Amino acid sequence: MASSETLSPAFRVHAADNMAVVLAEVPDGGGVELRGDGDVYTLNALTLIPNGHKIALCDLAPGEEVLRYGRCIGLATRLIRSGEWVHLHNCRSRLDERSGSLDAHTGAPTDTSYD
Repeated sequence: MASSETLSPAFRVHAADNMAVVLAEVPDGGGVELRGDGDVYTLNALTLIPNGHKIALCDLAPGEEVLRYGRCIGLATRLIRSGEWVHLHNCRSRLDERSGSLDAHTGAPTDTSYD
């Protein structure tokens, strides 16, 4: 684990949440200190996680609910490992099947061809 001086903060809103929002960009392998509702603990990021994005706090199976505010905000579209970036490339809305096909960096649809 990284030293406490190099830990990036992440905030969990509700103790039932299985993800948290990082409050500063976290490099691949960087240490994260979880704050908010529940126990304070640390974990390592498995991937670069941009500022303001979500980090998985536990492994999530395909189809498992992603919880924020103690409520479902999406479904895992593949296995998401603890410490991984949770975003459009591995999560989709329960209300919009197409949301799982958006580009993770731009948000642009990847399922539409204009050729």
